[in-house]
Amino acid sequence: MNGFAQDRQLNVGKVTLNYRVDGAGTEPLLCIHGVGSSLLAWEGVVQRLKARFRVLTFDLRGHGNSTRLKGRYEIDEMVDETLALADAVGFSRFHLAGFSLGGLIAQRLVLRYPQRVRRLVLLSTIAGRNEDERERVLARLDALRNGAPGSHYDASLSRWLTEDFQLKHPELVAQLRQRNAQNDPECYAAAYRVLAQSDFGDLIGQIRCPTLIATGACDAGSNPRMASFMHERISGSRLRILPGLRHSILTEAPERVASMMQEFLLQATGERA
Repeated sequence: MNGFAQDRQLNVGKVTLNYRVDGAGTEPLLCIHGVGSSLLAWEGVVQRLKARFRVLTFDLRGHGNSTRLKGRYEIDEMVDETLALADAVGFSRFHLAGFSLGGLIAQRLVLRYPQRVRRLVLLSTIAGRNEDERERVLARLDALRNGAPGSHYDASLSRWLTEDFQLKHPELVAQLRQRNAQNDPECYAAAYRVLAQSDFGDLIGQIRCPTLIATGACDAGSNPRMASFMHERISGSRLRILPGLRHSILTEAPERVASMMQEFLLQATGERA
């Protein structure tokens, strides 16, 4: 897509983070992508929101054009790096959206720093895994660590995108495969461990800011059961289950995601969507 801001870099401790700030709106919005992805995952949503919002997207450590840091990743390090970026661009209080792993980072951020977040959007993310769900994600982590590069992506594609979307958009699927092939396997595994082993189901009842929770009706990993679990525990939250979609709602339905985000976030100002 064209018309996006140029990438910038910020040094935060051991990493250099690659980021963009798009839009001239007055509402600050910070968006966090999922494992193995990059700020590019948000482009379809940003394109539709940047008239009303000032949107900060970035590449997590080990992803995209940020530092390919080796070793174990901790979610609190990712939270601190996210806040360092927010501070650098002048986001003192902001709306926060997270997809998948980004949703876990967003949960942790608002639990640690509730005063920083105005409204929270949790997309295709997890909390309150049951025993079977824990076993399945840990099995995928083990397969990722021991499998051939690319095999994890091939095995995951049918969980992420519907067959109909894949058939209608072969060029985009090929582009997604190419981006995945550029991932560093060790960094990917380090980030996936955070996704597989983090769960704030016992704490999310402490979240007090207005929250929108959404996932695909056919998402096997970040499933509707967990979305309902979060909705039941976060007081006053809103729940949207998107019919016919699997995990990658940012890719398959950016217009639907942007529309529901704009409607929810602009209620903070009373502005009409």
